[in-house]
Amino acid sequence: MARSALQYAGLVLGGVGLVGTVAVTVMPQWKVSAFIGGNLVVFETLWEGLWMSCKSQATFRLQCKVYDSLLALPPDLQAARGLTCAAAVLSALAFAAAVLGVRCTRCAGDDDGAKSPILLAAGVAFITAGLVALTPVSWVASSVVRDFYNPALDDGRKRELGEALYLGWASALALVAAGAVLSCASYARGQSRGYRRSLPSRWAAPRSHRTEKQPTSVRSRSQYV
Repeated sequence: MARSALQYAGLVLGGVGLVGTVAVTVMPQWKVSAFIGGNLVVFETLWEGLWMSCKSQATFRLQCKVYDSLLALPPDLQAARGLTCAAAVLSALAFAAAVLGVRCTRCAGDDDGAKSPILLAAGVAFITAGLVALTPVSWVASSVVRDFYNPALDDGRKRELGEALYLGWASALALVAAGAVLSCASYARGQSRGYRRSLPSRWAAPRSHRTEKQPTSVRSRSQYV
């Protein structure tokens, strides 16, 4: 029961991390315009993401424009594109492996010896995906904070941390937690499997001893008669 709970908990955390990673990849709210100094235009908000930049106005009008060139982007956004895509693909593969390794599925058979390495591989993949997703989010956040406190930069060009960065941190934490839970579940399954295999061998000796004594008791009775 405890192993099943760990497997389902890891699967749910992995699914949440996967959805969050995909959402972070496509969201434009990585960098948000800062209303400081002379930049007091509060009726519109500028968003900068990995694939496009958007302008949101107070009249609920949203205008987005896809970036014309990848090389025109800052280095942190260029690296974030590849890393977030890699994290999304890796977390998807880890989720598929976790589905195959849980107890309720039959794709990998009913043998615990075949499912335990699958769960362990899924856990390692989830942890790797979480670390890969954490890298671009922290890198972009660091550059935003550095530019915000740069006195040589105009107030109109300064940005604040967007919602995508907070969601990225939460998704990376969920992926790492899912990997840790699935790894523990695979280890617990291996331990219980070894105990179940050793248990019948302890009870097999008295049974064989009893069966060996039965013919001798029958012979002794026949001889007595």
